[in-house]
Amino acid sequence: MTGSGCTTPRDRPRRWRGLLLRLGAVVVGLMPFVLAELVFVALDWGRPTNRDDPFVGFSAVYPLFVPTADGARYEIAASRQGFFRPDSFAARKAADEFRIFCLGGSTVQGRPFAIETALTTWLELNLQTADPRRQWEVVNCGGISYASYRLVPILEEVLGYEPDLIILYVGHNEFLEDREYGHIRDLPRVLARPWEWVTQTRTYNLVREGYVALAGSPEAAAPEGRPVLGPETDAMLDYEGGLQRYHRDATWRRGVIEHFRYAMGRMVRMARDAGVPLILMNPVCNLRDSPPLKSQHRDGLSPQEQRRWESLCREAESYLGADVRAARDLLRQAMTIDDQHAGLHYSLAKCYDALGDTGQAREAYVRAKELDVCPLRVLEPMNDAIADIARRSATPLVDVRDLFERRSRDGIPGRYLLIDHVHPTIAGHRLIADALTDELVRQGIARPVEGWERKRDAKARRHLDALGDFYFAKGKQRLEAVRGWARGQANVVRPKPDDTTR
Repeated sequence: MTGSGCTTPRDRPRRWRGLLLRLGAVVVGLMPFVLAELVFVALDWGRPTNRDDPFVGFSAVYPLFVPTADGARYEIAASRQGFFRPDSFAARKAADEFRIFCLGGSTVQGRPFAIETALTTWLELNLQTADPRRQWEVVNCGGISYASYRLVPILEEVLGYEPDLIILYVGHNEFLEDREYGHIRDLPRVLARPWEWVTQTRTYNLVREGYVALAGSPEAAAPEGRPVLGPETDAMLDYEGGLQRYHRDATWRRGVIEHFRYAMGRMVRMARDAGVPLILMNPVCNLRDSPPLKSQHRDGLSPQEQRRWESLCREAESYLGADVRAARDLLRQAMTIDDQHAGLHYSLAKCYDALGDTGQAREAYVRAKELDVCPLRVLEPMNDAIADIARRSATPLVDVRDLFERRSRDGIPGRYLLIDHVHPTIAGHRLIADALTDELVRQGIARPVEGWERKRDAKARRHLDALGDFYFAKGKQRLEAVRGWARGQANVVRPKPDDTTR
């Protein structure tokens, strides 16, 4: 007996044939697109460029490197040296040269010091000592306050300079510039990833280029609805009152994280399409000795609740040093009133730390970082995104966070290897360079000679001695400036939009 809703064994083959016919029709319909895409890839037409970021556009994009007067080298343009330190490489690549470009923010640059003690210098010294059979060139492309999306045009540029390897260390600067993602929020999440894929196809970019040419639109203009940023970073903290512009905004946070994931994935694809190996680095930040830059109470906290919360925190503070357990218990009570205040989590982490409760301390330190309303330290979802992109794309990953955690007391990074909230000490930069060297050895790129480590250490000591006292004094001066900047102490007045003197 068969009912109207039942399927008999005889019906099943018909059903599968129908599904296969529909699937075949879809495949046939997509075949012209697939063939066209293969042809465009073979001819290298329609390559995605920095103008195709669906999140932001730029009013102008200028080259980072320009040829010297004699044409013998490329050097960082003088107009870009407010954000980058001088560095250069030969215009004509030597036959035995292995050329590495390292892209990132001020950490790559070596702040608060400079390139001379940055990870790129130590990496070059390591490689020259370990494998002198090659000529090693490590070029520093670390830009102050540079976020992932601003590195995309730089990567596009340096891929044209015959690189043998790209290294990316980025993640701390994503929240520095003010931009909105309303146009992205209008796109349902289920469609966001497919649309991202479509924008990376050669066919889409050829159609887009044709439309731009016919419409007479400026080549660098962002698509409709996208915010347009200036040619250089315009950080909110660079101006007076910049810290006050930061408020808790879950929607903006999600947009920034999605933009970061997109930009990182895009750079991995760009390097892969160009046939250039790439190494991703997972950033580390200071948890133990870097309190949140800005805290904010939870929404809906009543004046009475806030007074009670403040009373408990004051009482807890009076117990610190005398009775840490009592202070901890009082802070826990305050947490039941408001668990969104980053500073409270940091104070509680310090109590756990003093009591030797490492697990609770780490959890509270991380929570304090994640709740910081001015997030100048890489967020956990961004660390996860880097690891996920590396895994999915089979891209080598040097996990700097894990590296520093294994060398920090109780696995919690602090001032031992980090000089401020994100910047490694000089010893920390050497540690990163050693990890990168190990990775290049593992890949078979560098073939170290016996006993090279001893020679490396001697060279490193001579290099540091040659820098002189002024170099280190200048670095300490910059460190104080960086700390003041992070606390919102800039005194530059932000120009008005119509101020043409900017």
